[in-house]
This record gives sequence, C-alpha cells and structure tokens, in this order.
Amino acid sequence: MEFSLLNDEPVTGPEADLLGTGRAARELAKLLHDSRRQTPFTLAVDAGWGMGKSSLMRLVDAELRQGYQDVETVWYNAWTSTGADALEGLIKSVLMRFDRRVLQRALNRLSERRTLITALRATLTVALAPFGVAGLVDRFWQALSVDATARNAMRGALHALATEWAEAAPHEPRRLLVVFVDDLDRCSEETVLAVCEAVKVYLDVPGLAFVIGCDRSALGSSGLLRDLGPAGSAFMEKVFQTSFRLPVPGGDGIEGYVRSCAERSGLRELLDDDLVKLIADRSARNPRRIKRLINGFGLECSLNPVWAQFKPESVIRTLLLQHLYPDFYRLLVIGDGTYEHAAREFLEYRVARRVLSQWAHVDPEAWQVTVESVTGHGLAEPHPEDREGWEAVLARLEEDLPTEFPVLARDQNFVHLVDEWMRLPETDELVKQLQEGGAVPVTAIRADEEPQVQVQTAQGDEEYDGIRVLWVDDVPAGNTSYVHRLEQQGADVLLAEDAYTAERILGTHAIDLLISDIARGHDRDAGLTALARWRERGDFEGPAVFFTGRITPAREQRCRELGAGIAVGPTGLFRHIDGAVADIRRARS
Repeated sequence: MEFSLLNDEPVTGPEADLLGTGRAARELAKLLHDSRRQTPFTLAVDAGWGMGKSSLMRLVDAELRQGYQDVETVWYNAWTSTGADALEGLIKSVLMRFDRRVLQRALNRLSERRTLITALRATLTVALAPFGVAGLVDRFWQALSVDATARNAMRGALHALATEWAEAAPHEPRRLLVVFVDDLDRCSEETVLAVCEAVKVYLDVPGLAFVIGCDRSALGSSGLLRDLGPAGSAFMEKVFQTSFRLPVPGGDGIEGYVRSCAERSGLRELLDDDLVKLIADRSARNPRRIKRLINGFGLECSLNPVWAQFKPESVIRTLLLQHLYPDFYRLLVIGDGTYEHAAREFLEYRVARRVLSQWAHVDPEAWQVTVESVTGHGLAEPHPEDREGWEAVLARLEEDLPTEFPVLARDQNFVHLVDEWMRLPETDELVKQLQEGGAVPVTAIRADEEPQVQVQTAQGDEEYDGIRVLWVDDVPAGNTSYVHRLEQQGADVLLAEDAYTAERILGTHAIDLLISDIARGHDRDAGLTALARWRERGDFEGPAVFFTGRITPAREQRCRELGAGIAVGPTGLFRHIDGAVADIRRARS
C-alpha cells in the first residue's frame, strides 16, 4: 500500500472543490459585484474552525478575478499580524491595489495641504520622484500616521483616494475592490480590534467591500472579546452588515469527501461504507478534521510495523478509537490494573446499565453479564427480585467506573464502533500488544480539536529548584520521562515502589510533594489508603498528586477528602505540580 499525505491548504480552484462549494462561491461573487453601488459594506463568512471558510473565500476570489473585469481583489491574512501592526498592514494592503498615478496625485494633494505639520513637508517634496507603488504607499502611510492630528485626516484622504480610483476607469457605475480578511478569529483581541478599526474607521469608503472569514461566536461577548464593554461590543456589531453562515456539508457530500480523501491518500481499500460514515459523523463533518484523520491513519499504517501483523479492518477500527475517542483509547492502552480490558469493561457496563435501569423481564444472559460487571468492581451481587434497589446498585457501579463511561454509553457511534471491533477475532491479541507497548501509536494527532499547546514552565530551567519529590509507583519505568523532566528543572526526586519503602523515606527525608499511583497489584486503592494513613499519623501533610490511568467519581471524592489532586496525563500532572510548587514557595516566603 502506497500512502501520501493530504495537505491542509484551502481550495483554490474548481478541480479541488470536493464539497460543491463552487456554487455558493459563484453566487457570492455575483452578489458582491451586483452590490457595488452599495459600497462600503462588510460581509462575514461565518463558520467554525476547519469548516471551509478559507476555501469558500478563495473560490469567491477566483470567481471575481476571472469573471469580472471591473473588480480587483486583495487577500489579507490577519493571523500574520500582531496588535497595532494589523492596522498598518491592512491599510497598506488595500493601498497597494490602487493605481500608481492615483497614489501620486493623492500625495500631491497632501503636500499642498497647509494643515499638515511642517516636518511632513520635507518628506512629501519628493512625492513626485519615480517611486514604485510600494514606495508611494509607504510615503502615504508616513504622511498620515505620524501623530493623532494626521491620523484624523486619514479617513478623508482614503475616501478621496478610493473614490478617484473607483471612478477613474470606464466602468459603470464604478470599479470595486473586494478585500478578503482571513483567520480573524485566530488572532489576539488586540489584533481583532485593530483590523476592525481599519475596516470601520479608515477604510469604510466607497468602492471597497470586505469579506471577513471568522467564527462570529468566537468574536462574541462569551468568546475572544468577552472583556469588551458595552461600547466595544456595539462597535463590533457595526463592523458586519451581514453574515453568510457556511452550512455543514450534507451526509452524501461529506461521505463522498471522505472517500475522495482516502482515495488520494491511498487508504480507500481500508474503509468500508460503515467506517466512511463513522469518520464523517465523528468528525462533525469537518473537512479539516477528516484530513487529519486520514493522514493519521496513513502514518500509522506506513510507519508502525506492528500493524502489519493485523488485518486492515482491525487496524483502522483501532486507529478510529485512537483518533475519535482519545480518552477511551488511553484507558484501553494504559489502564492501571483495575480492569484488564477497558473495552470489555465498557460493554459489560452498558448491559448492566440497561438491565438495572428497567423493570421489564431480563433474560438470563444479560443478568449474568450484569452480575459479572457489578461484582467485578468489588460490589455486592444485586438481588434479582429487589428491583427497587437496582438503581442504587447502578449508581454505586458508576462511582467506580471511568467518568467517561456514562457519556460514551449514550453515544451510539461509539457503541457501534467498540461492539464491531470487539467481535473481530484478533482484537484481544491487538489489545495485548497495545498494553505491552508493541503497538504504541507513532502519531499523536487528535481529530477533535486544534493542535494542543504544550505545557510551558513559567520560571525557566530551574522551575522546581529546591523541591524534593517522593514518587511512589509499583511500575516506576512508566514515569521515567516525567521524572527526568522534574530533575532537569531542579527537583530532587526520590522513588519508591511500595508503601513500606515510601514510609522509610518519609521518616528520613523532608518531602515537599508526593506523587503516587493508586492501584497496585490486586489492591485498587493502595495509594489512597497509604496517603490517608500518612495524613492521620502526621507522616506527610504536604501537597499530593495521584497519577493514574483512570479517573472515577469515587476516586475524585477520595482525593478531595485527602486534599490531593488527580491526573491521567502529563498536561494535568504538571498543572497540579506547578500549582503545588507555587503554594510551597509562598509558604516558604
């Protein structure tokens, strides 16, 4: 199988338009052209991350450039600017599209105005020199941006310049300049406000139309601009005259898109119709997420040799779990000795949930699965005739289950995926390989969100200098990289594989922070029990963090009672550590 990566660039032409966006692009282009008498105005292309805003705007841009001689276009990516630079960048991008002669005449008019400060006159005396458009634009900006007085004249100068440009060519009623602003919702608040200031205060002039790609909800009062006051919110509302909400692709269209992506990447043979539908639905019909999924699958199949020993259907379903349900996949791969197989545990729980939630007749097989699920978590076997007590049994069972399970049980896509996966004859061997580390994914791409920002330390390479940590875990090899990170940043880390060794260390060393596992061997609560004992005896009263493979409501409650944190991944772990270290330093000072 030959695999190739899919790029994440927006569509720029009809040949790459796999979702039928071209029709909407043609209609929008015609609407913009036909509305040129009504300029200035601003149209928002409104959609969430990865839903195709840039692609639609690129197609509209292409339609305008190819189909309308009286329209010019400008493309400005707001994400490439920072803060106040966005104001200058956007205005200069617009000025660059004006004719050189129009710019020169505008500079001549400025040089003749006596209201400009004297210092500008020397600059403008060379305006007639043979500068190119870029040089003229720079001088125009210098003339009108040096101080507040000059900036106040900018809008008038831009109005005259744009009007002359729009009416200088033989087009009826006038030429149109369409300015595309992309990725506004990915910018800082300062940049967003600078772009909006440029659009509404300085470039709100005849002949100009703006098409701004953004997620309007991200720019609302509950999003990026949540700190704006009423006046600022009102200003933002005035920026956009109208919005086009990009529709979510239909079922047949998005499934065809999945097949096309799989075909181009070389993975088409691995996806049957059920898997295609699952990818489309679980990606929220988001084109960017679909591409990330397909790329992740291809990288795994190409670079991880372990997958070669399993059938394609097993591989692709396993990788779907990895990418679409990463929290469950982590439970499946890591675990903590509480239950040998998270997928089997989940399916048994689902049966128990159905049985214990109903009063109707229960078949013997389902009852037996329910009993095994309940007793397998150390709970008393439910009585088949005590139906009034079943609800309490279910509530107690869910206290000892991963917090994700009740939500996943209501997700029919997940249930179907796990059920079909567990029926494959090689699933148990595949899970064994995963748990032993033989099939650890070579990729870490998540399909349900934008790339994660790595946890950054706030105080440099000596973040944990002078902090002594006791780390208790019966399998310490799994924590090597985290221990190394702590030591690199100045911490003194002592290791213990059981409570007995930990107690000896506590008796001979002053420990600032305790990090511990929870389950050890057949004891599901070993770490919690040990900390409770140490708290009671006064052996250790400092901050503690439990680093475990699964979080349950019962464990969360015990941690609250013990004044400890709980985490399942490095991000959560180091967030707790950083908070504890900050508390330790405050106490010392």
